[in-house]
This record gives sequence, structure tokens and C-alpha cells, in this order.
Amino acid sequence: MPRSGDRKSIFITGAASGMGRETALLFARQGWFVGAFDVNRSGLDALEAEIGAGHGHFALLDVTSADDFAAAIADFSDATGGKLDILMNNAGIAIEGLFDEISWDDVMKVINVNLLGVMIGIRAGLPLLRATPGSLCLTTSSSSAIWGTGGIAVYSATKHAVRGLTEALSVEFQRFGVRAADLLPGLIDTPILGDAMREMAPKEGMWRITPASEVAEAAWQAYHDNQLHWYVPAELKDFDLEVTSTPEKVRDERARMFGFVQ
Repeated sequence: MPRSGDRKSIFITGAASGMGRETALLFARQGWFVGAFDVNRSGLDALEAEIGAGHGHFALLDVTSADDFAAAIADFSDATGGKLDILMNNAGIAIEGLFDEISWDDVMKVINVNLLGVMIGIRAGLPLLRATPGSLCLTTSSSSAIWGTGGIAVYSATKHAVRGLTEALSVEFQRFGVRAADLLPGLIDTPILGDAMREMAPKEGMWRITPASEVAEAAWQAYHDNQLHWYVPAELKDFDLEVTSTPEKVRDERARMFGFVQ
């Protein structure tokens, strides 16, 4: 297994594609040691070929398994001398469908990966974060944590939960000197973005389709700044303020947009 030496290190779940992949590439270019974990072996192999085997650790990981996550953290710790500068809980899935029409198995798949997988990861990685001055617990939430998105209600619920968890841990982890922050991406050009969302997306404005590289850049900025919520694109903060001040207006606009009311 390659060793990190004196390099800073980042542990990324869901690293084989999309936002996780772009983040791994960016941090590798900046000289960091990258721990890239995913269930997609071919994607990890392609990432390793691009980054170089000596610049990271690339391994399969099912984030819903506490035992597997503990083993992944142990392997990563061996490579970094027990240090971890950023834990990026990024793995996530979305299953489209109306809440009352999707199967309960699909409900639980989304909850297990998007919420329980994050909790498992944070519990597993916290000892290394505590051992690393200036470390950051970073989680990928979503613009669906600003306002729940029709058609992916369970996904929205998990992302609201992740945002709330991050806010709570940003307080609790201060006793360890560990920071916590989240990313709130809008419509990002990744495989998780469904066809319906792509068709509805405007060409400009906060709901434009944004490249995954912009999320990677926000992750980089999050390490170097003490901001709690990182909106991608940044204009989504305006939507957050609108939701807080006029939720009924947003509710009715969204219902019309989906064609549920006239």
C-alpha cells in the first residue's frame, strides 16, 4: 500500500464518479494523499490510473456496513500514520418516484446509504479526525436539504437529516477541535441527476446544470475556510433565504411546476 508521507490526506466515499471523482482529482493535483472508496471497482481503477497508485489508496467500500467502514479507516490510517485532514462522506443514491408509489425496499436503500452510511462513516473516522489538527468532517448534502424535492421525497428527507446532523456536529465537535461543514449542490451534472430534472433545468440561474468540478472546488474552499454551508452554485443561498421567509409561496410554485395543481 502506498504511504502518504507528510502530505495532507482526504478520505472520500463515492469517489469513483461524479462529485467524488472530481474532488479526488482536484486534491491529488494539490499534492494531497487521496483515499478513494466506492462500490464501483472499474471506476476506482480508472481513477487510480489517472491519479497514480503512489498518490492514494483505492478500495471497495459499502458505506452501509460498519465493519467494512472500520476496516477501510484502519487501512487508510496505516497509510497516513493515523491522520486524516478531511473525511468527505459523499456517497449517495437517489431513486425517483412518488413517495406513496416506490417500494419500501427502495425507501430503505436510500436511507441506508444517504443517512446511515454518513453516520457510520463519521463514527468510524472521528478518531483520526481528532488526531489531526485543523481537520474537517465534510458531508455532501443537497439543495434538496433547502426545500424537499417532489419525486425524490426520501432522498430529500435524508439530505435534510444530513444537514441537521452537520449543524449539530459543528457544535459538538468543537470540543475536539474538529470542524464540520456540508456541501449543498443544486443540479449537478452527474449520473445521479435524473432525466426529468435534466429536462426541467434552465440554461441560466441557480437551477442551471452545474459541472461536478464546482463541487470539488467548494470542498477545497471548505477546508480553507470556516463556513458551515457551501452552496453550489452560490446563488442557492438566496433560495434558502426565500424558503425561510415564504415557504408557502415556494410550496405552491413547486406544485405547479410538477403539474400537481393548476
